[in-house]
Amino acid sequence: MADSLDPIRSLTEAVHPLPEEAWQAFAGIWQPFEAARKELLTTAGEKERYLYVVLDGVQRVYYADDQGREATLVFTYPPSFGGVLDALMQQTPSRYYFETLTPSRFLRAPAEKLFAAMAQHPDLELLVRKGITGALSGVLERLAEVQSFSAEDRFRSLLKRSPHILQLVPHKYLANYLGMDATNFSKLINRVKI
Repeated sequence: MADSLDPIRSLTEAVHPLPEEAWQAFAGIWQPFEAARKELLTTAGEKERYLYVVLDGVQRVYYADDQGREATLVFTYPPSFGGVLDALMQQTPSRYYFETLTPSRFLRAPAEKLFAAMAQHPDLELLVRKGITGALSGVLERLAEVQSFSAEDRFRSLLKRSPHILQLVPHKYLANYLGMDATNFSKLINRVKI
């Protein structure tokens, strides 16, 4: 399984390189996992039981209100960590859903093993804290865009951050992520020079 840990090693090195002992503890908690298209991995109301590393496929975290309206909050795809991070770290019921949009392959670590490894290795705790801080920074940037930018500016900003996303994610989910209906999104794609 050593080669299959390469994506985790790369992600880790990018955030906070680990001493060998901490890396070995972290590497030992991951197991392969596969999910079909449109499979709910985490449901609102349940605790997030795993931290995921995406090896293949596209997923989304979304909110659904009591009228069934959805708001796509984030997309995950290789190489990235995935799951509902606030529910994972707080071990409280999730307010969000984590769903595969395509068939997906992961490595996943159970929360209890992650927390035990973090308790034994301060560098792991620092890695997780830096990762969550980076995720929070991205969420704040997106919140500012949603509240301040026009639809076209939100679209341009998304393409600047993730130029490949139009090929990865079905357009109806991108439209939802940008806070517009699918028809207006199609018009925007045709109007904006990419």
